[in-house]
Amino acid sequence: MDVDATLINEETIDLLGALAGVGDDMAAITARTMAGELDFAQSLRRRVALLEGLDASALDKAFHSSHFTTGAFELIDALHRCGWKVGAVSGGFHETVDRLASAAHLDHWLANRLEAHNATLTGKLAGSIVTKDTKADALRIWAASDGISLDHTVAVGDGANDIPMLEQAALGIAFCAKPAVRQRADACIDTRDLRLVLDLLKD
Repeated sequence: MDVDATLINEETIDLLGALAGVGDDMAAITARTMAGELDFAQSLRRRVALLEGLDASALDKAFHSSHFTTGAFELIDALHRCGWKVGAVSGGFHETVDRLASAAHLDHWLANRLEAHNATLTGKLAGSIVTKDTKADALRIWAASDGISLDHTVAVGDGANDIPMLEQAALGIAFCAKPAVRQRADACIDTRDLRLVLDLLKD
C-alpha cells in the first residue's frame, strides 16, 4: 500500500512544509501532483528544495504529527493472521516511514531519503527517487521474494503515482482517491477506514 493519505492520514511532506513555513506552496504542489497534473519526480524535487535549511529535528516532529488511518492496525493484523505479507512503498521519506513501518509491523517498506548536512536538510534527495514505476516494481519484487504470484496480490493507494501499482496487482483498490485513480482501479473505498479492504477480499 501507499503511505501518505493511505496508511496515514497526512502527507508527510506537507507537515514538513508547515514546519518550514512554506506550507501553502508545498500543499499546492502536492495537490497538483496527486491529481496527476505534475510529474512526481520533478515535483518532489521542487517540494524538497523548499525544505532547504530546515533543522532535521523537524522529521521527528512530523512523525509525531502523523496519525495512522482508522483501521490500519486491524487490517494489517488480520492479514498477518491469514498468512499474508504487507508492504508499503512511499513517495515520502525513510526518516519517518521506517518508524511508521515498525509501529505497524510491516513486512516490507521503501521510501525516499532526504539529504542532510550538520543536522540540517540541504533541500536535496539522497539516492534514487521512488516513482510510480518504483512502486509497481516493489510489488512485483516483494511478491517474488515471498513466493507469491501476482495473481494473489492486492494494492491500495490514493494518488496518480499509485496507478501502475494498482494496475499490476490482481486487485487494485483506490482508497479515498483522486478521480484519475478511481477510474483505473478495480474497486474504490470512499470511507477512511482501512478495515473496509477486508470486505473486498472475502471472495
